[in-house]
Amino acid sequence: MTVWIGTSGWSFGHWDGVLYEPGLPPSQRLARYVESFRTVELNASYYRWPPDRTFASWRRRLPEGFAMSVKAPRGLTHAKRLYAPEAWIRRVAASWHELGERRAVLLVQLPPSLARDDARLDYFLADIPEWMRVAVEFRHESWHVEPVFELLARHGAAYCVMSGANLPCVLRTTAGLVYVRLHGPDHDHLYGGSYSDADLGWWADRIREWAGSGRDVYAYFNNDGGGNAVRNAWRLRQFVDE
Repeated sequence: MTVWIGTSGWSFGHWDGVLYEPGLPPSQRLARYVESFRTVELNASYYRWPPDRTFASWRRRLPEGFAMSVKAPRGLTHAKRLYAPEAWIRRVAASWHELGERRAVLLVQLPPSLARDDARLDYFLADIPEWMRVAVEFRHESWHVEPVFELLARHGAAYCVMSGANLPCVLRTTAGLVYVRLHGPDHDHLYGGSYSDADLGWWADRIREWAGSGRDVYAYFNNDGGGNAVRNAWRLRQFVDE
């Protein structure tokens, strides 16, 4: 089992002075990021799915032992709402193949307007190739029930544990990996605030428990404002290592 701690995205100008030296060209941010972290969650793929050649380029540029998780495109999750997913799955699988040994987990974030639909989710997960590891983040409260957890487990898909953004924090495991997204502790501003040492110490305890049960753990901070995600990821890793 392995613990992977990183951030949701890496190319943020407001990380200058935190992770990047001021004036660092955007094209050099990834190279600097991998000096500090062993994993990242790609979010730009949600807005525009990159071509296969871009994934192949990342495979060449990322160092050995680095793991990239990728957020599924909104064309699949929000436009089609997982309906008739075959064409999108083929496209994603082709890109996933190009990423090779650098690939980690495909994050499937469902829209808050999509209420529980077991048949739709079951059909989608059944079409995912077995060699692709998947985590599902539910934004509608109706999904957080035992039959859905059992459905995920049947397909070997991970339930995405969430923190912040006024979302329920349900500590549930359904696969051989645990996927955690930390959106920030500020209840008044989405993806805002910085986690306290007490909060991070609590999450470190949970991560050690999950890893101790033989599961890989992926934890990504999404509170990018002010460089909070970077600082929190560094601090959480320190707590876990201790």
